[in-house]
Amino acid sequence: MKVAIIGAGLGGLLAGAALSKEHDVDVYERLDIYGGRFTNLPYKGFQLTTGALHMIPHGPTGPLAQLLADVGADVKIVKCSPDGSIMNKDGQQISFYDFRELLSPAAQAKIPLLMAGLLIQKKGTVADMVWNDPEWLALSDSCCGWALSTLSRDTPAAEASAIIKHVIGGGPGKYNTPGIPMGGCKAVVDSLVKVIEARGGRIHLGSKVDKVIVEGGVAKGVSINGEKHDADIVISNIGHKLTSDLYDWRYMKPQYAAALQKVRPSAGIKICLAAEEPLVGHPGVLFTPYTQRVNGMNEVTHVDPSLAPEGMHLTMTHQAMRSKDVQEEIKLGLQDIKRMFPNKKYSVLLVQCYRDDWPVNRIASGLDMGNLTPVKGLYVVGDGAKGKGYIEVEGVAAGVMNLLDILKKAS
Repeated sequence: MKVAIIGAGLGGLLAGAALSKEHDVDVYERLDIYGGRFTNLPYKGFQLTTGALHMIPHGPTGPLAQLLADVGADVKIVKCSPDGSIMNKDGQQISFYDFRELLSPAAQAKIPLLMAGLLIQKKGTVADMVWNDPEWLALSDSCCGWALSTLSRDTPAAEASAIIKHVIGGGPGKYNTPGIPMGGCKAVVDSLVKVIEARGGRIHLGSKVDKVIVEGGVAKGVSINGEKHDADIVISNIGHKLTSDLYDWRYMKPQYAAALQKVRPSAGIKICLAAEEPLVGHPGVLFTPYTQRVNGMNEVTHVDPSLAPEGMHLTMTHQAMRSKDVQEEIKLGLQDIKRMFPNKKYSVLLVQCYRDDWPVNRIASGLDMGNLTPVKGLYVVGDGAKGKGYIEVEGVAAGVMNLLDILKKAS
């Protein structure tokens, strides 16, 4: 089977590596680099990233690690220890698992109700799940903002419940703590490209697909600069909305079109810091519930020092965008960092904003539209087709696994 893949981001490369074992794969990427929002960005001796934070949410036991192993990609993922901490109002860190210390007796008394609700919560948002209680909202906004680039009020409760089950058990798997790929994001995508090319597949950089060729409602290939490239199936890694712009709308079904109008991306801001001394002090996630904007941060150089110049640390903060005023959002994030680390030596390397057609997620978590499209033989992977209950790149991997199951059943 001949497979054409649109976009050489993580989802496209995962699909390409998996399918290249038995099929003829071509991956078309409009940029002159592969990896999308999941590769390294060298700068002043640091390995910054185009998007992700050099961290895999479920580490060496999650869906991404599993799929990498399944396709034969050689990537070493080191489990973070500790996995997470929380900065309290006094600027001190406590273990993530001691979060109760941050709550009043009245808020602590609600913990049994919250745990019970996780098992049955189907409707509403995370804000509803925590009763819109300000104490709980501070914690849930920090977690949702860091992991999903959404606020509690915008995160479906059912999705949060599914994520928590995957983390603590009770779902189809217990994946637990985050991990860091040695060499950063680029080590992952480099390994996937190596697998694809070793099996005869091809990565075409600087090749923007201008059309999905559809005949009789069935995808038959792609067009690049007006030149047709035949394929038995087409897989898009650019999201449902941008994919729908590549084929004639006469193939669009009303229900699918209506769903496209409702979905929204998640937007966020990342601030990269060069730290002369550790700010976080460990490789796990530092959640920051008592800030204006910053939801959390990591410092991956405790595990992989090669991501920064010798003697330096790379610290990356992340925040969900609460308004459309990018400059104001950045200003508030920088103020947060200054307040959290008043006596630390650091400098700002880069501030990156992810929104619109280059968002954190093309479709916010919990609203994903799956892999299918109205066109037979045209599928979507990536962060607009994540698996339910999985965080960020784990969701991308789970979505690719879902597609592989669909294709297997159809064969």
